[in-house]
Amino acid sequence: MGGSLPACHPDLAERCFATFDPPGAQLGSGGGTAYLLEQAWVASCDGQKGFQGLEKKKSEGSTFFQWLKNGHKLLVHSGGESRRLPAYAAPGKAFLPMPALRWKHGQRLDQTLLDMQEPFLNSVLEKANGSRTLVASGDVLLQGTVPAIPDADIVLLGMWTTPEQAEHFGVMFCDRNSPDLLIKFLQKPNPVRTRELSREYLFLIDVGVWLLSERAVRCLMNSCGWDDASQSFANDVPDTYDLYGEWALNLGSQPEKRDDEISGLSVAVVPVQDGEFYHFGRNSDIIESSYRLQNKVMDQTRLGAVPSLGQPRQFVLNSKFDARRSELNEWLWIENSCVPSGWSLNRRHVITGVPENSWELSLEEERCLDVVAVGDDDFAVRFYGYSDAFRGPIGSEKTLWMGTPVANWFKVRGISLEEAGLDPIEDLQTAKLFPMIGSRLSLHPSDSPLLGKYVQWLISSDPEPNEEFKKMWLEANRLSARELGQQANLVRLYQQRRRFAERALPVMARHGTSSLFYKLDISRSAKQYAEAGLDLIREEEINWRGDRLLPVHDQMFRSEVFRLRGDGDAAEQCRAEAFSRLGDLLVEPLRNDPVSPVCTVLSDQIVWARSPARIDIAGGWSDTPPHCLEHGGTVFNIAFNLNGQPPVQAFVRRTDELVLTVRSIDLGLKETLCTYDDVGRWNGVGSGFAIARAAFALVGFHPDFNKQSTGAACFQSLEDQLRAFGGGIEVSLLAALPKGSGMGTSSVLAGTLLGGLADFCGLGWDCVEIARRVSGLEQMLGSGGGWQDQYGGLVAGAKLIETQPGLLQEAIIRRAPGEFFDQAIADGKMLLYYTGITRVAHNVLGEIVRNLFLNRGEVLAFIDAIARNGRAAFEAAQCDDWPAFVEVVRKSWKLNQALDSGTNPPEVQAVIDRIEGQYAALKLAGAGGGGYMLILANDADQALVIRKELEADPPNPRARFVNLELSKTGLQISRS
Repeated sequence: MGGSLPACHPDLAERCFATFDPPGAQLGSGGGTAYLLEQAWVASCDGQKGFQGLEKKKSEGSTFFQWLKNGHKLLVHSGGESRRLPAYAAPGKAFLPMPALRWKHGQRLDQTLLDMQEPFLNSVLEKANGSRTLVASGDVLLQGTVPAIPDADIVLLGMWTTPEQAEHFGVMFCDRNSPDLLIKFLQKPNPVRTRELSREYLFLIDVGVWLLSERAVRCLMNSCGWDDASQSFANDVPDTYDLYGEWALNLGSQPEKRDDEISGLSVAVVPVQDGEFYHFGRNSDIIESSYRLQNKVMDQTRLGAVPSLGQPRQFVLNSKFDARRSELNEWLWIENSCVPSGWSLNRRHVITGVPENSWELSLEEERCLDVVAVGDDDFAVRFYGYSDAFRGPIGSEKTLWMGTPVANWFKVRGISLEEAGLDPIEDLQTAKLFPMIGSRLSLHPSDSPLLGKYVQWLISSDPEPNEEFKKMWLEANRLSARELGQQANLVRLYQQRRRFAERALPVMARHGTSSLFYKLDISRSAKQYAEAGLDLIREEEINWRGDRLLPVHDQMFRSEVFRLRGDGDAAEQCRAEAFSRLGDLLVEPLRNDPVSPVCTVLSDQIVWARSPARIDIAGGWSDTPPHCLEHGGTVFNIAFNLNGQPPVQAFVRRTDELVLTVRSIDLGLKETLCTYDDVGRWNGVGSGFAIARAAFALVGFHPDFNKQSTGAACFQSLEDQLRAFGGGIEVSLLAALPKGSGMGTSSVLAGTLLGGLADFCGLGWDCVEIARRVSGLEQMLGSGGGWQDQYGGLVAGAKLIETQPGLLQEAIIRRAPGEFFDQAIADGKMLLYYTGITRVAHNVLGEIVRNLFLNRGEVLAFIDAIARNGRAAFEAAQCDDWPAFVEVVRKSWKLNQALDSGTNPPEVQAVIDRIEGQYAALKLAGAGGGGYMLILANDADQALVIRKELEADPPNPRARFVNLELSKTGLQISRS
């Protein structure tokens, strides 16, 4: 990794270690890997680096390999000298700024290639057993999935490709009968050799991700001069060593070279499934790979009003750009730069680091410009060609600079190499070509025109003769490309980039739907806004183009800005407005679809509705608005009867009194609603009868939802409506589940009551329609929440429930085989335990929904993983794969805890600790914090041990096991 980057990335500084090759040393990829590991080990000693840290390590008797065993290690090589991508040599390619992608939510304007690399690399490490060291290339972005990681000393990830593409990479030749077995490794073989070998072997390219065991790391350290006795390298630093072009050639059953220690390592090759490979090693790569990423999603309905797929290969990041451009100006990368209206652009430009200026500048095709901050005040100008390799003696006709032999640049300016103090045999990378400008000319506006002419003279292929500029270049303090990489002031670079990015934020916000602003992680944008003191754009100035969801994001963005600025009242007002607007979006369709209730029962009949409880297995939270509205939701849950009965029930009957009466059997309470105002007081979470009020309203006993209220003969009062209806209504509710049990009780109760009332009033709603209206009911109550609870209880059995993006969440339900779960219950492998500990999910829900409004990147990433786990649960049940189902539940519990730290409070963990080592997997139902716990065992004997342990000494008087039975009916409605 690049040297001082943690100072420029405070968030990374807290969780990573970065270093660079020692001054004057070129360690290579192998030596660099060994050095980085050794330096990270030394620095892990209470933050003490260098000699002091090493001495303390030795005095404590702590060894390098003891440290190595302490968890996974992830190493990212940041790109070396970056000769083909010189603008990012100093920070390193891993910290290359990456454009926000039009199809993805939760990104940051200041995101880097490393940010985009991390999820895949971490997913690989998660599947590795023991403590592994993962070594990755910093100029490659990988996407895809990997199966289980084999237990080999070295695991190499690969992708299938053609011989022509393979000649640019390391290539792994594998056994045709056992594709995971490596035969030999070649570095950048020509296509002829690859085709010859492919007649006998399979081949994949090395994608730059290696997993090393402790034995493999020990072997690499030894190859680099490690002395285990002294716990250091023989010469204090590793020997120069190439991991890919030297060490790797000794690997495989028929290696190209043979070293007894290296060749004795076991090697496995793992293809990346559905793999995508994006290279960022050259100027052209950063544009082409970014373009491919930007157009990865071709479904234009998912892009909204953001720039279309017709956009050319032009990327402007963290910049002030006022110059004219058209589709003819393709292959542009303009980053951290000011490009004023006086600039004329062509094609194939990389423009970086240019500070504020008012230059008149004309760039020829394939001319690139990089202004590098050096020291406290100075700048150096680096000018180069789009395809330059920065390699070869400068006196050679074969060494190209700006597309022509180096000598041409000197010839047209009347300068000789001798006059410039340059040796013809010197490598282009080390030649002092790039002048400092801040030391001779300030960047003050009055000097800017002259400076612009000087830069024009430097980059032109045929400049006008200018003795003054010639003298300035000859007398300037000049640096080589290598020195620019070593001496660049990264703090100044990042400060300038941040200033340009901050200036872009209000512009992006003003353009609303036509920009990416509201797809970004706007919690991060809000922090930038608050810290920079930027003025919020008035809402009426923002172009929403009819989008109704983005203004909700905007209100939460404003809330976060006000919160960070210490204005709590304004923050709360905007937060409440965001939730109110979301509720209106979901309730409005129900208001626009009013109903006319008609009594369909005899005077002495009772409608009896009852529903099972639901247990969410995986996918919960992906069904929560606004996430499901923008991304769709995926949940796998199961409907269960408890102790032989559906635990949620509602009874509906007619009364002579013209009122609506609500009774709670389990709470022992009663309430009478006499007026529309009584019914309309549904927005009160915590009231025992808020659900009933909202349910009465939704079946038409409130003007907002009654079809007749839109006509001339609208009812003047609830009493008038009930008189026309034929009498009053009494409902009796029973929820035989504790509040805060995690079984979705309130949503299932709402659905059960709506089902009973709909049948009583002749509305003809099926379970899907009832579930849709429960979502609106919960928004009316202000409790929010997703749709999985009501579907879970109203629809029978085990099922995968999925929705597509959109305000109208129409669920597709796929049934899982009930026999899989019936058998697990019969075998005693599936247990339900009530912990006696409860937590109401409302506050948790509110905070997570707030983060969803803000597109907080880490929250979206967790919920994406949660949704994928929902599909995995369905597949495990379909395949009758109990171990896979166990793994799903284990992962579900882990993800829920990562999303919300309060999911597993100490009281719950104490219960888990009692059965540690006895269960296969477990998770709490619902949002966690308490309630019911689903426990999976490997077999009946293990389940019996769990039962005995928890029944012998319950954690509290309420704790108990409950008998499970898969519900075959879901919601049932019958009449007496």
